[in-house]
Amino acid sequence: MGTSEATSWLVPDLDSVTAPGHWVMTSSPFADRLIDLSNSGLLALMVSIGHRTGLFDAMATVSAATSSEIADRAGLNERYVREWLAAMTTGRMVDHDPREMTFTLPAEHAAHLTRAAGAGNSAVGFQLLGMLAAVEDQVVDCFWRGVGLPSSEFSRFQAICAELSWAALDAGLLEAVLPLVPGLSQRLHGGIDVADVGCGWGHALNLMAEAFPASRFVGCDVSDEALAAGRTEAERKGLGNVQFERRDASAIGVTEGFDFITSFGVVHDQARPDLVLRGIARAMRPGGTYLCVEIGASSTLADNVGLPWAAGMYTLSCMHCIPVSLASGGTGLGAMWGDQLARQLFAEAGLLVQDVKQLPPDPFNNYYIATKDRSSDDQPELQQPELQVQPAGSRQHPNPMADNSATQEEYPE
Repeated sequence: MGTSEATSWLVPDLDSVTAPGHWVMTSSPFADRLIDLSNSGLLALMVSIGHRTGLFDAMATVSAATSSEIADRAGLNERYVREWLAAMTTGRMVDHDPREMTFTLPAEHAAHLTRAAGAGNSAVGFQLLGMLAAVEDQVVDCFWRGVGLPSSEFSRFQAICAELSWAALDAGLLEAVLPLVPGLSQRLHGGIDVADVGCGWGHALNLMAEAFPASRFVGCDVSDEALAAGRTEAERKGLGNVQFERRDASAIGVTEGFDFITSFGVVHDQARPDLVLRGIARAMRPGGTYLCVEIGASSTLADNVGLPWAAGMYTLSCMHCIPVSLASGGTGLGAMWGDQLARQLFAEAGLLVQDVKQLPPDPFNNYYIATKDRSSDDQPELQQPELQVQPAGSRQHPNPMADNSATQEEYPE
């Protein structure tokens, strides 16, 4: 198959009566796109392997090297490395000198593919493809039976998400994200109570606890693995002003215990996001602030057609977010629930959205800044009817979650 002419997959020649089994090559813009999509999808797995094995990092340290030299530097089997390099060469990820039989990772590529690139390392996200491919059979079964998949089925998801966020948090949380809330940094320096709902591996919380020693921080999550990772990092940093609690995001069970609450891309994954938001509103003190980071999309599908990353996010939502939500008896809100529905659920939970901001280095997310709607305090408790979604440490510190027998609210399971 020549690279200069557009061709498609082999398809049966339905116009041939004399040779019904004859196969011909067809060409069309859409067929060309399918070939490119198939090649790119398979190449993406090689990018993931390049990251996980450290091959990109090894290549970035030399100007040009043979497959044997690269394999030795990375401590890997040469035969596998040679085939990986062939994929990288034909995929135009690395340069190849056929005379010297050497391979080079261009500096402009290394700036997006190596750990030295920090938050600019796009290769980290490619690990999600292999993780999703591993559960394809189960997801297909979900399509037939309408069931979900528990988060335990998604191996390495917590680790991948942590790796995705750590570099970005290191680069921007303190300098760019927190300053989105007027006066917050000063309050944190003075000492306030902070909670991170769905804290994952707790890196964001530990960064804040380290930067603002006068404030007190609590992270809640249902993953024992994630909580253990958060505690380990806190101990390594010698932090005595942060604690990690095993609590469901929909049952925080605290009344007016926090001055600042955060959630980073977790609301849409919850079985009952309405209960999560209502609990957050109840847990905030008067004058408190909620910073919610969620995918910056529209709730209307047609509005998302032009987003360059929309198809990928809908895929991630279909294969992870919705199955996890449905497995917990949720509504399957999905990662692309969108701004309009987010604002609606905020309002119904008693949260007033004061501003929605975006950061230039982060084209994916909206940063919702909300306060407590005091008029909602007189509203009746949220009941259990189905949420209607349109298809489409050493030193101890005061912990608002530690003993809340007087303020614990009963939440539906």
